Amino acid sequence: MIKDKILLPTLIFATGNPGKAKEVGELLDGLMTVKSLKDIGFTEEIPEDHPTLEANAIQKAQHIYDRYGEDCFAEDTGMEVTALNGAPGVYSARYAGLQRNDQDNMDLVLKNLKDKEDRSAQFRTVVALILDGEIHTFTGIVKGEIAKTKTGEMGFGYDPIFVPQGHSTSFAEMGAADKNKISHRGRAIEKLIAFLKQHTDKG
Repeated sequence: MIKDKILLPTLIFATGNPGKAKEVGELLDGLMTVKSLKDIGFTEEIPEDHPTLEANAIQKAQHIYDRYGEDCFAEDTGMEVTALNGAPGVYSARYAGLQRNDQDNMDLVLKNLKDKEDRSAQFRTVVALILDGEIHTFTGIVKGEIAKTKTGEMGFGYDPIFVPQGHSTSFAEMGAADKNKISHRGRAIEKLIAFLKQHTDKG
């Protein structure tokens, strides 16, 4: 049993959150050992200075791959509001400034939508995987609309003002399990997992 674990191929998730890496590892049913940046002792800031989610995700994954030479993946997420021409988009984390404050970001979105009738929006996550030196990307989208007020205490980012399609409550009012079933990030990770399982089966 121990020998099998040692022989498992390693996949680095370019996140500082070990919990996220563990979750993906569990979804892979033991086919690979998934490690976070914390697990491998990486504490530097990873550059993400491109104008698209796809390019940022690839940049982050490439940064880790170039450093360690191991298979890895990264993700970038943005909220895209129709009436704001797709903003905040790639700038979601710093929409209201470099302080990266969730409350400030939400307040600015609500302010900019004050006189807009169309409140439709979507969350989009792009996962970039570098496997055997080749880049693969997977996209997860959840559509919905921006509420007029913040509700809920769970989640993070824009969750208190985003109501997913088909639901009457915000992401921040949903438990993690319910949110993950329909979330943009969950959908992108599902595609990643399916690809990795298929790749492993072929191998």
